[in-house]
Amino acid sequence: MPVRLVLFDIAGTTVEDPDGVGGCLKAALDAAEVAWTADEVNAIMGIPKPVAIEVLMKSAGFDPDSATIEAIHRDFQARMIEYYRTSPVVREVPGAAATFRILRESGVKVGLDTGFDRSIVEVLLSRLGWGEDVIDVSVTSDEVERGRPYPDLVFEAMRRAGVGDAAEVVKVGDTPSDLQEGTAAGCGMVVGVTQGTHTAEQLRGHPHTHLVESVRDVPGLLV
Repeated sequence: MPVRLVLFDIAGTTVEDPDGVGGCLKAALDAAEVAWTADEVNAIMGIPKPVAIEVLMKSAGFDPDSATIEAIHRDFQARMIEYYRTSPVVREVPGAAATFRILRESGVKVGLDTGFDRSIVEVLLSRLGWGEDVIDVSVTSDEVERGRPYPDLVFEAMRRAGVGDAAEVVKVGDTPSDLQEGTAAGCGMVVGVTQGTHTAEQLRGHPHTHLVESVRDVPGLLV
């Protein structure tokens, strides 16, 4: 079956932001006096950030209410937006835009999906210059009922891209939640990228069809 849509994660997969997400999340937790460990934070990469905050608060012994979670999330959003707007280390993963171009020139649509909300993503897309001439669709976690590891982001990206069969979709990401999302959606290919937040060893135990070093390797899987 032909591939009609390749759906990429953002942070760690197509965008370099060395521990930007983890750093901003840790800072927001510190400000709220919520204890965390590096392993705990890494384990929740990719999932919607309000859900991640709730998980981390419960691990720290809190019984958080929705108002507290939302307050910490707003702090995280503000830190993330400022980071993506101003940090000199934020850039595309080498070869990301070229990969998008190769896929689109071959008739394959390119999408982005993420555990971020739209306010963060718009700042990042604007900074990178990734408009309609670079990608076809983008979907954020606040635009679907359930974020990763559920399949809702994939299904919404398919709807926006006009793709009716998940078997024609390739899901690409650097976290276990990316792989779980693609598998839950029934994507024809589920590709783990090992240069992001998780190593090949860390991803190998999660459902996938392929592991590659970088997004630059994705077009080679489709020929």
